[in-house]
Amino acid sequence: MQPAFYQTTLAGGCHWSLRVRRGTLMRLTDLEGDGNCGMLLYNPENLLERYNAPDTLKCQHTFKLSKGNCLYSDMGRIFCSIVEDDHGWHETVCGNSNAELVAQRWGARDYQQDRNAWHQNGQDAFLVELAKYGLGLADLAANLNWFSRVEVNDSGAMRLVTGHSQPGTSVSLRFEMDTLVLLHACPHPLNPAADYPAKPIGIEFFKAEPVGADDFCRNYRPENQRGFDNNALYHLGLD
Repeated sequence: MQPAFYQTTLAGGCHWSLRVRRGTLMRLTDLEGDGNCGMLLYNPENLLERYNAPDTLKCQHTFKLSKGNCLYSDMGRIFCSIVEDDHGWHETVCGNSNAELVAQRWGARDYQQDRNAWHQNGQDAFLVELAKYGLGLADLAANLNWFSRVEVNDSGAMRLVTGHSQPGTSVSLRFEMDTLVLLHACPHPLNPAADYPAKPIGIEFFKAEPVGADDFCRNYRPENQRGFDNNALYHLGLD
């Protein structure tokens, strides 16, 4: 792989958004372990098209996300594919922390009083980024939580498995269409830590290898082949 053409660190509790071009590889790294990286995906050419968590899970017959899985829009297209994954289990069902949850669990802190030691929450982090594109609360879809493994017990209660993501754990996403990506490094809503977990996430961008007929993600599920066909139709005449 060629060296990254851009890299940065998303500090714990912070958020960011950018347009990622088709054919780009994004690698996310949990730098300290037990991190959480919230993500939302939108079509920058039509912001009504966004990541669809239920379709992503049901069409690939899974509860977790890992290498081979694709992330679907609500139009049946594939935003990106998970081409490499050290973690093996990422969740997309638990949503975000919010201001009330963070205040109850770790105490309310705001930027005006506490500056960089404040306690940001995932919902407000996404809302700040959404506002930059004329979007708001009604556009807040179900998000991904990278590096967070959630298990369900026999009674149906969900639990965040701490210690599963080790320092340096990474996941690589190959973007199959231009995508507006929203990110935050705020705590997972089920995080039981005694102190506010401000864990940084490393971000690197590379040029992705072309997708061949024998591509692992394309052939991981029959449904993914249809998703790639939908993308090809969407990009008809552009190549």
